[in-house]
Amino acid sequence: MTAWRPAAGRVVCVGETMAALSPDPARPLADADRLRLSVAGAESNVAMYLADHGIPVSWLSALGADPLGDKVRAAVAAAGVDVTHVRTDPHRPTGLLVKNPAPTGTRVHYYRSGSAASALGPDLLDREPVRGAALLHLTGITPALSPSCRDLVARALAGAGAARPYAVSFDVNHRAALWPDGTAPDVLRTLADRADIVFVGLDEAQEIWGPGLTLPDLRRLLPGPRILVVRDGARAATAVSRSGTCTVAALRTTVVEPVGAGDAFAAGFLACLLRGGSMTRALRLGHITAVSALKVTGDHGPLPDGGHIERLLGLSPEDWERYEDGAAPPPSRLPDAVR
Repeated sequence: MTAWRPAAGRVVCVGETMAALSPDPARPLADADRLRLSVAGAESNVAMYLADHGIPVSWLSALGADPLGDKVRAAVAAAGVDVTHVRTDPHRPTGLLVKNPAPTGTRVHYYRSGSAASALGPDLLDREPVRGAALLHLTGITPALSPSCRDLVARALAGAGAARPYAVSFDVNHRAALWPDGTAPDVLRTLADRADIVFVGLDEAQEIWGPGLTLPDLRRLLPGPRILVVRDGARAATAVSRSGTCTVAALRTTVVEPVGAGDAFAAGFLACLLRGGSMTRALRLGHITAVSALKVTGDHGPLPDGGHIERLLGLSPEDWERYEDGAAPPPSRLPDAVR
């Protein structure tokens, strides 16, 4: 059976990106004298990494008519992402998040209620750039923002996959703080099962749908996606499709901050898939891209040069397992069948 792939073409990533404040240097917020301003948004992270990989991509959202909105728009555009269709809302502000690092982990405080992006609705699916998209990328964050945002995602995923004018990828991206009413398990399961490609962390799935959930359990829970990609932390990632199952170990690297790594992984996987690559190469490019996020304090880090990436993609399974980020890759010996 020939493995399904989305058609090559423009990707449109839809979702909120906020201005982000974090202590600089990293310390508990109450002890900080200085804050660093950056931007943070799962969908725009994916868009920026897709642009890094040379994939034509647009980010679609709404921002306030304020300096924070200007900052967000400029940062995403600087990465090579088309932002010409991002709305400016004169009545609602740009969302804001504040990071509070602590020895037990970083907590995030959101100030996004009533934001410009929370007013997005299904009408934006009727216009460019969505009408000309080959792939629409969504996450489980958007349906938690407002009823109109939930309607947007539900409509994007309505109907059978083959009948939609674009393929849809969906990263579950569960944010417990955004689902205080306890509806997340049912809503996210329904939406994810309608997508063509789904990304989810195994620990994330266990948190949402039950402890002890295994990969086969997860596939039974989500039988609809053509490709289900399950990330198992720093261990491996597995792609389950109707043509088989493929697992690739994660690259060993020093982690500076894990935020954004899942978005980077999704972008690398999609970039390879859009170019007709095998599941092995797609999972590898996902891991390679994730490392770029793991090595920086922000959400978006620089990719290795193209030659280095190609050498990593061409490693034999044994050399890939042994490779540690930062070392010179040995000569490629990957069989042609999985290139």
